[in-house]
Order: sequence, then C-alpha cells, then structure tokens
Amino acid sequence: MSLIVQKFGGTSVGNTDKIKAVAERVLKCKQQGHQMVIVLSAMSGVTDQLTGYAKAVQKVPDLREMDMLLSTGEQVTIALFAMAVKQAGHDAISLLGDQVRITTDIMHTKARIKNIDTELIRKHLNAGKIVTIAGFQGVTEEGDITTLGRGGSDTTAVALAAALKADACEIFTDVDGVYTTDPNICKSARKIDRISYDEMLELASLGAKVLDIRSVSFAKRYKVPLHVRSTFTETEGTWVVEEDKIMESMLVSGVTYNKNEARITIKNVPDQPGVAAKIFLPISDAGIVVDMIIQNTTTGDLTDMTFTVMKNDYDRALLLLDKIVKDIGAESVSGSEDIAKISIVGVGMRNHSGIASTMFHILSKEGINIMMISTSEIKVSCIIEEKYTELAVRALHDAFALGKENLPVEEQDPVPAQY
Repeated sequence: MSLIVQKFGGTSVGNTDKIKAVAERVLKCKQQGHQMVIVLSAMSGVTDQLTGYAKAVQKVPDLREMDMLLSTGEQVTIALFAMAVKQAGHDAISLLGDQVRITTDIMHTKARIKNIDTELIRKHLNAGKIVTIAGFQGVTEEGDITTLGRGGSDTTAVALAAALKADACEIFTDVDGVYTTDPNICKSARKIDRISYDEMLELASLGAKVLDIRSVSFAKRYKVPLHVRSTFTETEGTWVVEEDKIMESMLVSGVTYNKNEARITIKNVPDQPGVAAKIFLPISDAGIVVDMIIQNTTTGDLTDMTFTVMKNDYDRALLLLDKIVKDIGAESVSGSEDIAKISIVGVGMRNHSGIASTMFHILSKEGINIMMISTSEIKVSCIIEEKYTELAVRALHDAFALGKENLPVEEQDPVPAQY
C-alpha cells in the first residue's frame, strides 16, 4: 500500500462542482489501495477577496489578524471536500493546520514550517479515512494561527509528504506540467518530462509560477518525488526528481522571467567596512528579501550600490532607506519598478562554457540592454527593461532550441549559428 499526498490548487477547487470532481479523482486512487492525504487551497479568488475585506477595514492590516482571516479560505474547501467524499459513500475527515500541529515560526503572513506532528494523520489513515488538510496554514508554539504566504499550499503538501515519508507528492494545478518557458509567450514551449530538484529550485526562484520554491526545497532535502500535473486531464505531467545523466546532457533546460522585482540604487555610498551591513540588516529585519546586489567600482572613497527587491516590498524598502542613507552619509536613493529578470537554467551549464556569453549576444542582437547580471552553477540572470520581456524570452528559447525534444548536447551549439 502506497501513501500518496495530493495537493489541489484554487482553480482545481474553484466551485462545488469542481470540488466534487476532485473528490471523484481522489477516490479512484483510494480504490486502487493507496492511503490518501489531500491538501487543498482556498477556492480561486477567495484569498484576494478576503484581503480586500481587510484593507477596507484597516488601511495597513494587522498581520496577526490577517492570518486569522486568510486561514478561513482553506477551511471552507476542506470541509466541502470531506462532505463530497462522504456523499460518495466513503469516509474522510478535514483537519486544520493547528489541529494537525503544523508548527511554524512567528512571522505572520510569511511563516516557515518548523515541525509536523503526524500522529493524528496516521491514526485517521489507519482507520481507512481520506485525510484532507488545509494548505497554506500552521500554528505557532504559542497557539497563534499563521499562514505561509503565496504558494504556501505547495509547501504544506511537500512538508507533509516528507514528514509522513510518502511515496509521492502530486501537485495538481491548471497546467499539465513544467514547460521550457511560458507557453503563453512562446508557442514552441515544450513540456519537460523530468527535471532535477536544482533546476526546479532555480526556475521557481526566478519567476516560474508552477511550484513554490519552498516546496521544491523541502522535496530536495527529503528526496520527495514531486509530480506536477493537471487536475483536468489524466496525462502524466512533470516529475521533479534527483539529477540524472540525461538532464546533464541538456545545456539549457528552461527560460523564465520575473516581472515582480524592482531595482533600487543608493548613490555615493561611503566605501568603508560595515556600511553594507548598515544598509542590509534593517532591510532583512523588516522581512524584505534582497535578490541581486551590485557594487560599482570605487570612485575615490565613494561607490554606488544597486540591488533588487520584490515589487510589493519596494515602497517599504524606500522608506527604510531614506533614513539609512542619511545615517551612513550617502547621497541619495532612487529606484525603478519597470524592470524584469530574464533567466536561463540548466544543469548542463556546469560542464560547458560559453552559455552566458551566448545569452548576452542574443540579447544584444535584439537591442536589449542588460542592467544587472547574476550567475550560479546552473543559471544566468539578467535585469532588463520590462517592455522587452516577451521578446527576450522568445529569442532565448529559440536560440537554445528548447522547443526540440531532448536535443543532444552536441547539437546545442553554445553560440547558435544564426548569431
């Protein structure tokens, strides 16, 4: 008997008919002899609706109370799902994050899972029940309800799969797998059958919306096989698994983009030990994540520092930096939200040179200026003007021949002929 964790997103449970359809799908697996743990998101649009209610009452909603409010969305779907299973003549039970004891830290609206108590879940599984658990939520050691942030239901599912030592974790969504790039932008985008944890981590961190990065991190750490697939078809999706030689043979596996970042520049920063800490520690303490950082070559005793943050943190970061700039004796702080980050990812980059220069050459040929560059073993990212995003994605996808099925490494010329 296999233990399978399945997660269904908001579009999969968008109304009562869809919830009943999900229940029927889960029952098919149950009838094959599997133990089933089901993680559900709130119905599509509900979280945004609840956020709207909060802002109508309090201009800047209290974070603890936001968690109390937002956690109600998943409570509705798990209860309706359990009812649908019982209507079909089988047994199910719905459980909230605090009932399961999904313990988190105290960072409201962005909490991180610390521990999961599996005793109650196993008790109900051993009694033959389908256990459905609210995604996206947990509880602090003091008993306060927390939420895990956008994409948190994915994280809940994978963390449960890890804690329960499940045989697989299936993430059901409105797409049928992970693609070489966004098919809405590039018609030649191809579904990837298998992708490594490291590649998926990079794609998720760089803007791919199929999986939340924390869920992939959990999966890699505990070696949980992840299957990303569509709720609305029986087609096999994309497996996220440990790296193999076939994956290594691909120079580039995917192209992704992120329009949700903003760029901030601090002019004429004193070039002294400790100044960077004075800039970034208060930002970190405020829960603002900094991505790319570039410090220019020193001119005399001064330098410029540029970095990126998420757009929803941009205004808060600027407010913080107004004071910091005065304290450290820098000249000014400015920024722009009209940027995008374009990235190429592939484990094959580890053993092949010329990939980054090819990317720069392709963007140059299209007349796209590069503002910032960041690299790792398996990815190259560039900050460009937002208006060039779709052009850059298509050009890179075509240049690296990602629309072709399993193109051998020897056919993936690091400098494509057309360039």
